[in-house]
Amino acid sequence: MHIAMASDHAGRQLKEEIKALLIASGHTVEDFGADSDDPADLPDHVLPASLAVSSGKADRGIFVDGVGYGSAMIANKIHGVYAAVCQDSFCAELARSHSDTNVLCLGGKLIGSAIALEIVRVWMNTQWLGDTEPKYARRVQKVVALDSKFRAE
Repeated sequence: MHIAMASDHAGRQLKEEIKALLIASGHTVEDFGADSDDPADLPDHVLPASLAVSSGKADRGIFVDGVGYGSAMIANKIHGVYAAVCQDSFCAELARSHSDTNVLCLGGKLIGSAIALEIVRVWMNTQWLGDTEPKYARRVQKVVALDSKFRAE
């Protein structure tokens, strides 16, 4: 899979660890920054990464900031992007299996490296249940319809 990654300065170090895990697992990564620990404005990095997911240039996205919520707020403004903040592997599994999320947001100030890497492993390897359980497909389709209906042109 091709993964779009983004962070601000608070998430940069964890982003680098996740990037190494993804590459070692056979994925390709496009890193939209930040590239240093100097203060960075999150939208400058998350927006282009979200657009890569929305356009299909990336299969999924993983964004890391201080708490994860800033990345999710930005990402979920983009049509076709369905981002979830996950702070444990149980939430990551449900975000994929029940909600078919295509962007994972993590908080570099909230969770340590070992937990974050396990969240990424679970999220990357969990399949969406909508293909076999119609209730999940129905629920996700309602979200997709909202995304289309209320999208600004």
